[in-house]
Amino acid sequence: MKYYIIAGEASGDLHGSNLIKELKKLDAIATIRCWGGDKMQQAGGELVKHYRELAFMGFWEVLKNISTILRNLQFCKKDIEQFQPDTLILIDYPGFNLRIAKWAKQKGLRIIYYISPQVWAWKENRVKMMKETIDKMIVILPFEKDYFKNKWNWEVEYVGHPLVEEIEKFSVDSSPKESFRTPIIALLPGSRKQEILKKLPVMLEVSQSFPDYQFIVAKAPGLDDNFYTSQLNSYNNVTAVSGKTYDLLQQATAALVTSGTATLETALFGVPEVVCYKGSFLSYEIGKRLVKIKYISLVNLIMDKLVVKELIQHDMNAKNLEHELHELVSNEKRIAEMKKDYADLKNILSQEGNASAKAAQLVYNFTSEQ
Repeated sequence: MKYYIIAGEASGDLHGSNLIKELKKLDAIATIRCWGGDKMQQAGGELVKHYRELAFMGFWEVLKNISTILRNLQFCKKDIEQFQPDTLILIDYPGFNLRIAKWAKQKGLRIIYYISPQVWAWKENRVKMMKETIDKMIVILPFEKDYFKNKWNWEVEYVGHPLVEEIEKFSVDSSPKESFRTPIIALLPGSRKQEILKKLPVMLEVSQSFPDYQFIVAKAPGLDDNFYTSQLNSYNNVTAVSGKTYDLLQQATAALVTSGTATLETALFGVPEVVCYKGSFLSYEIGKRLVKIKYISLVNLIMDKLVVKELIQHDMNAKNLEHELHELVSNEKRIAEMKKDYADLKNILSQEGNASAKAAQLVYNFTSEQ
C-alpha cells in the first residue's frame, strides 16, 4: 500500500520514523513518501522536503515567511496528487497540515492525523473543521481522549506516548555511546534558529556562575556548526554536541530546556530541569492573549501541576535561571520530589504499551479497509 506522511519538525521526524519502521513490519511492500527529516528517510521513507525548510516559529516569523509557506503548500498538493496515496498521514505541524487536510478531503483522500494539534491550548475553533476532514485521529497525551469525547463528541484513539519506548530502547544499553567530563548541565535551546538566538545567550550567561560544571549544548539537526561556534567562543566551560542529545541527558545532573518535546524527553531521563521560553515581543504578546492553559511544558500539563519551573519571556533571565539551577543541583528535597513526579509521569504515559506499534496497527487496519 502507498502512504504519504507529512511531519514539519524534529519531533515529528522522530515519531514519523518510528511509525514507518512499525508500518514496514505490517506491510513489507509499503511505499512511503514523506516530508520530514533524516530519521524518516533512514527508516525507509522517500524524503520529499526536509523540515529545516519548513520550520517557522511564532506569529511574526510566519508572516515574514508567508510566501515560502504558500509555495510549499502548492508543491505539496501537487506531489500528493501525483503520488495518489492510499492513506495520507499528518503528524502534528497544524498550521501546514490542517490546510492540507482540508484540501485532501475535497480531493477524496483518506486522512489520518497522528499527534493532535494542541487545540485544547488555543485555536479551539479548529476542532469543527478537523472533525469534518480527518477520518481518524490518533492522540498521544492521556487527557486528549476525554477532551475530544466530552467536549466535541469525537471518538479518537489514544496510543500512549512514543517517547517512552524511544527512551527505554536507548536506555537498554546503559553504557553511554559517548562519555563527557562530569558533572554536566545540559542546554537544550530548541531546534529553530529564531528560538535558539533568543534563549541560548541567556543560558550561556548562567554558565559563568557554575565553573565546576561542564555546560553542553545539544545542537539541533540541520543547523550549521558555525551557527553555534560564534556563540560559544567566549565561554570556557561550554561545549556542544550534535546527534547525541540522549547521551547527554543520560549523564546530565540538570538541564535548561526550551519548551516542547524536549521537556518531556528530559523528564523521562529523570533529569531535573528548568523550562525556558522566550519569543519575539510581538509573537509573545499575541500568544499570551490567545493561549488558555496553565502551563507551557508537557510535563506540567500532563501531571496537571507545577512539577518543573517555567521561566517565560521576561522571567527568563540570567538571574532567575541561576537561582533555579542552583536549586536543581543542591536542594536534595526538591530533586527527590521532582524525580518522584517524573516516575508517576512515566507510568501514566506507558500504560498503553508501545505507542508507535499501536499507531502503525491503526494506520494499517484503516488503510486495509479500503
